[in-house]
This record gives sequence, structure tokens and C-alpha cells, in this order.
Amino acid sequence: MNVRLVILTEIISPYRIPVFNALAQHPEIDLHVLFLAETDSSMREWRVYTDEIQFCYEVLPSWRQRLGKHNLLINRNVGGAIARAEPDVILCGGYNYPASWQALRWAKRNHVPFLLWCESTAGDRRNLYWVVEGLKQTFLNDCTGFVVPGNSALEYVHRMTGSENIFLAPNAVDIHLFSAQSAAARMNPRLRGELGLPDRFLLYVGRLVRAKGVLDLLEAYASLETQVRSELGLVFAGDGPLRADLQAAAQSIFPGCVHFAGFIDRDELATYYSLAECLVLPTHSDTWGMVVNEAMACGLPVICTRIAGCAADLVRSNGLLVSPSNISELGAAMQEMASDSAWRARMSVESRRLIQNYSPEYCADGIAGAALSVGSQRGRSDNHSQGLTSAPIF
Repeated sequence: MNVRLVILTEIISPYRIPVFNALAQHPEIDLHVLFLAETDSSMREWRVYTDEIQFCYEVLPSWRQRLGKHNLLINRNVGGAIARAEPDVILCGGYNYPASWQALRWAKRNHVPFLLWCESTAGDRRNLYWVVEGLKQTFLNDCTGFVVPGNSALEYVHRMTGSENIFLAPNAVDIHLFSAQSAAARMNPRLRGELGLPDRFLLYVGRLVRAKGVLDLLEAYASLETQVRSELGLVFAGDGPLRADLQAAAQSIFPGCVHFAGFIDRDELATYYSLAECLVLPTHSDTWGMVVNEAMACGLPVICTRIAGCAADLVRSNGLLVSPSNISELGAAMQEMASDSAWRARMSVESRRLIQNYSPEYCADGIAGAALSVGSQRGRSDNHSQGLTSAPIF
């Protein structure tokens, strides 16, 4: 008997579509996705790739309001939408919206297993940290089980809950798409000039906000040896409230070339990855860091702070890990990366190799295994898929 899996998640994000498409193809999963909103233009400028969707979904009526740094999203009749979907198992992508709590309450009332897709880590420090942790603990205590993307989240959830129902579904992007697009970009000798990019550059991809460590990155670049800066640029691919401050500070860096590309949509990102020497993610707090997946799929070495959720899983022989907010350590890593082309070439090969285990299919298999496991515990599913890691990690 198939398990009817209902996923409740915030928006139609580009990197979730391939995962849900793969999950919809699973022979024992009947998938229905409820999106709380189509997109969030106040935070992200992502294009909504509805033409690529191959699964059943519904976008719930919503009202969104920015309150300072906080994002309030209210949905109407969440319980009704879940009831119409008739779930055997619910997978909820977070705890930070009223709809998440409504879904949890509905699941408890109707005795439906409730999985939390949890990316939080011990290093994920937010405003009002202790208040948030208290609310999170309350939410986690009522969940049947958990789906986590990697080891940092796994350790955090196990420490918070002691649960035996923790399942690994590695965070993924469409690695074949990024790989193909980057290969095509490398074959076009005119692209670098058309985009106004330096001959050699380090690349940052993401929002230009303090929490991403972008001010640290610019300061570390300014600290590089004069000869290195004269041969190596720095490109920011993204937008945000710190852009003007960064541009003003960059004017005083000489020699050197700091380029601000603005927001780059998914289908153009591979071009930037393919022309760069290395991706740098200097984040102070990040539950994962999907840009690392993207860069690795394009064959890039990576410099990343240890605090990023992906660091423990993705950054090994393909890059360097540094401490957050440590300008000298970041600068030394950038200097080292820039100085050895043969080493970068070896790390490029390693990135492509390591990312193969972080495909949409692997992620979908992990989610399916979780749903089949807790669904069978409820007595609604009799069999598990052969070859799936459907048993809990703990």
C-alpha cells in the first residue's frame, strides 16, 4: 500500500523542485505538496520554475508582511487543506510559521505521523536565540520523527530530542543541470568579456547581508598581498542592504578588482561558477549553504566557514574550512587558494566526485525512507522499499 505523503513547505524554491520531482516518481509514495506561498520577493528574487514541476501541489492563500527583520506569513484554513489532501504522513519544512504549528496540531488531533524537515544546527544563532530555542524545543517534542540534511543537523536534533526516528536526506541541487551548464559556459570564450568579469576571480554567491560575512570577505581580500590582488579579482553575485556599503569600501582597494554582479538567477549562475577560481562562503550563520552544492557541481573548490551546516559534509579534500569572523584566517585561505593552480585542479575533481552523493534522487530516497518508516509504524504501510535507507539513523 502506498503512503500518502503531504509536504508543507514555504515557497516554490528552485532547488526543491528536482527533489520533489524525484520523490513523485517513487513507487510507494503518493506525493502532494502544500506551498505556503509561491515566492518571497522581499527576501529572494528567485524565478518560479513552475514549468519544471512534475508533482501534485497547491499554493495556499496567504498574507505576508515584513516586520523589521522578521517575516510574518499567515495562511488561511491550513487544516482544511491538509484534510483534503488526506495524508498518511506529514512532512513539515520548518517550525517558524503559524502554518507549521497548525499542521502539527492537526496531525496530533488526527493521529497522523508528523515529520519535521529540520536544517537547524548548534551553530545556527539567530536573534532572540533563547526564545527561539525554547519554542523550537516545544515543537520538536511533539514530532514523530525528523528528516535532516547532514551531520550537523543530525547531531543537533539528536541532542535536542534524543529521538530514535532521525532520517538523513542530503540537501541537493540539480547537479546534472549545473554540471552541463558550466561545461557549456567554459566552451564560450566570449562570456567573460560580455559579463565584464576579471580574468581570475574568487566568487561569493548570496545575499549581501552582515550574517553572510560579506564585510569579512571584502576585508580579507584587501589584506591579500599586492601581487595577488593585482592578478585576482573578487566578484559578489547577489544583492542586499549592504551592497552600497560594500561598493563604497571596495573603491579604496588598490590594486584589485571588486565586481558587483547583482542578483543572478539559477540558469545564469553556472556561468559565474564556471569562470571562477573558487567559491568563498564566509557566513556567520547558515543552516546549510546550497551555493556550495551548486559550486561543487560546477567543479569549483570551496572556502567555507566551519559554522555552515554543509561544512561537515561537503568540504573535505575539495576546499578549506575557516573560522567565522576570522579575517586573517580567511585571507590566508584565499591567498593559499590563489597561489596553486595544480592544487585547485585537484580540488575541482574532488568537488565533482563528492557532490555525486548529494543528488535530488538521494534526497528523495531519504525522504521516502522516512515516510515509509513512520507510516508503517502507524500501520498504514506494510512494506519498505528495497535498497532504501528507510531505517532511522539512531
